[in-house]
Amino acid sequence: LQTQGSKLKLVEPENLHLTLFFLGEQPPSVVERVKGVLSELSFSPFTLKLKGIGAFPSIDRPRVIWVGISEGFEHVREIYSHLRPKLLSIPLRLESESRFEPHVTLARVKFSGYALRKTLSSLREVEIGFQEVKSIRLKKSTLTPRGPIYETIYEARCEGEA
Repeated sequence: LQTQGSKLKLVEPENLHLTLFFLGEQPPSVVERVKGVLSELSFSPFTLKLKGIGAFPSIDRPRVIWVGISEGFEHVREIYSHLRPKLLSIPLRLESESRFEPHVTLARVKFSGYALRKTLSSLREVEIGFQEVKSIRLKKSTLTPRGPIYETIYEARCEGEA
């Protein structure tokens, strides 16, 4: 993708993740309540199949390039549906449930040319691989000129994980 005459900011491999909820800036008291909600979460490990390259808002006007999920989606949706009402009761403002589209962001697009759009179209069905999910992490992000720095501030592990 980098050689397609477009300007991309690739996500660093250690920063690749699937976002369940974006919480924005929150006071410490709210963060503690979110940790409490996550501490009550119970789930079994599951595997995601990463398949299909796409873009937001569209492949014709890409701003964010992502890989989708073709298997394991139901597990992600179940965790999301379990956590959402609990987070809303804190109260937190969350995006509309209809906008939830599990994906892993690969790059942010600064400029896109025809070749990039053509390449993205050809990768709609590409199979990337599998990822086992054993925990849900509450992350703090600090934006810097070199990109975001993520820090795990709480981790809810699946059943049977120490």
